[in-house]
Amino acid sequence: MMLEQVKNFLGNHEILSLFFWVILGMLAGLVVFLVLITLFKRAIKSLYPTLYGKITIKLRKPLLMLCLVTGALIPFILIPNENILMRVSQKILITLLIVSTAWLLIKGIHVIRLFLMSKYEIGGEDNLKARKLFTQYEILERIMVFVIIFIALGISLMTFEPIRQIGMSLLTSAGVSALIIGLAAQRIIAAFLAGIQLAITQPIRIDDVVVVEGEWGRIEEINLTFVVVKIWDKRRLVLPTTYFIETPFQNWTMTSAEILGTVYIYTDYKFPVKDLREILGTFLKESPKWDGEVNVLQVTGAGEKTMELRVLMSARNASDAWDLRVFMREKILTYLQEKYPEHLPRTRIEIEREIDRNKKENKKSG
Repeated sequence: MMLEQVKNFLGNHEILSLFFWVILGMLAGLVVFLVLITLFKRAIKSLYPTLYGKITIKLRKPLLMLCLVTGALIPFILIPNENILMRVSQKILITLLIVSTAWLLIKGIHVIRLFLMSKYEIGGEDNLKARKLFTQYEILERIMVFVIIFIALGISLMTFEPIRQIGMSLLTSAGVSALIIGLAAQRIIAAFLAGIQLAITQPIRIDDVVVVEGEWGRIEEINLTFVVVKIWDKRRLVLPTTYFIETPFQNWTMTSAEILGTVYIYTDYKFPVKDLREILGTFLKESPKWDGEVNVLQVTGAGEKTMELRVLMSARNASDAWDLRVFMREKILTYLQEKYPEHLPRTRIEIEREIDRNKKENKKSG
């Protein structure tokens, strides 16, 4: 009896009836959300227990919004109504559905990043594969987010008839404006395309060691239009992406993090190179930065007053190579000062007495 009275009452009040079904639809959407999130939690907890909390936090809100909006929209589809208020409400719900779907997709892209971070450690020593993957994904992630937002915005505007007509009229009458904007945006478009090219060809990757503009640093961030290089003294050098396409630069870790370090020493010609070559390995073993691969001492130059010695050594990465070079330079100089101080570079001046010189000249003339 009570249900029939409610049905008759709602039948005579279309707006209240639709509102009632909307509430029921949202409750049904809430139930669906609880079921989905429970199943999702169980699956993630069993497969990725360490990522369980982070993934749930990222996806919970957009999924809840999507379920509630879908449940609220179903009555509008099943119960046709020509009321202007109902039609506007339906358009708003469709827009919210598009927004929540885009939100969920963007959060899904962020979840993929969490999976990559758990599988590949970018902070490790041999992190070439991880840096390559993260560089590629970071740029593609920004592109995908931009495309999702752009498409969601376009579809949302197309749901409203007046805005769609205005947009079409603007497109048909904006030929000259589009040409001017296109010319003005050439550099932006070039930077955008250069960012995509960096993601595909990868002349640089996240955490690569590079020398740009005479500065030594690491690639800290790669965006679609610019790249941030962290200089050794903690400054940041911001360069457009086109710089790494058009300008030559040094990449010390493009194929491997391993690198050779050099130390140049200048000594007198009488210095016994063999002695330093024999003790060089002992010096290198004292440093944990040496990877045990390369240990070379060569005479690479012979100047007017000194000879040039080059010490070549290897390290696991550029930072270790720098520390190793500093250490070896100090050890070798200390060794020369203590063992062979007479063979350090010096300028010799010989002064003969006037008498001795005259005697020598007389002997020659006689």
